[in-house]
Amino acid sequence: MASKRIFIVFILPVIFSIAFGSAVMGDILQEPGRELNMMPSAPSLGNSHGSGGSIHSSDIEIIGLSESYSTSEPVEIFVQVSDSHFDCGDLYVTIYSGEDVITQGGFLEQCFAEKNALIPIGDKFSEVIDTAGSYEVVAQMISKDLKNISTSEEFTVK
Repeated sequence: MASKRIFIVFILPVIFSIAFGSAVMGDILQEPGRELNMMPSAPSLGNSHGSGGSIHSSDIEIIGLSESYSTSEPVEIFVQVSDSHFDCGDLYVTIYSGEDVITQGGFLEQCFAEKNALIPIGDKFSEVIDTAGSYEVVAQMISKDLKNISTSEEFTVK
């Protein structure tokens, strides 16, 4: 008799809550535009390409991006961060074609003591895109305490 009570009081509610939670999660993930983000501290890629957490800000700016490039000309950019909370952090630069990632560059531990220093320091983001089309470049800066800011701009390749 006691084992039935233990089953009804302790084990049956656990089984029901797991089954109900799984059904609700499955239903929610079936909706368009929903995704399961298992690593919330991983960098999101800004705009519509990432999953939350991004702040589009005037405190980060893409420098040197032209409106159009030829298929043999490299896309070379720098990033300028003017937010005083971001004196060190990781810089990620990603180029998209629609929802597809074309290329991505990561520049870790970018520390720039003076305001308005161009990053990446001691390196540069330079990629040749050999397919004509419209592209979007997203620059995202993530501080050591996992705050992030990002910006994006569009360009074409002819």
